[in-house]
Amino acid sequence: MSNPLFNLLGGQQVPQMPGPLGNFANLAQRFQQFRTNYKGDPRQEVQRLLDNGQMSQQQYNYLRGMAQQLMGILRL
Repeated sequence: MSNPLFNLLGGQQVPQMPGPLGNFANLAQRFQQFRTNYKGDPRQEVQRLLDNGQMSQQQYNYLRGMAQQLMGILRL
């Protein structure tokens, strides 16, 4: 079974604008695709990934930090 959280980061190719703005637009588009297709409780999925070793605590901490930064930028 594929991991939807990691597929978000490595899924299909999306045309990019050059520079940081293009990177952000690409990430935003991939997140929107993920959000549309994902069904379930994200917290339970993350806990499952941690429990079965598909995600390390270090990976979780890194992704959590990135998410908090994005939330600050997007003011969520």
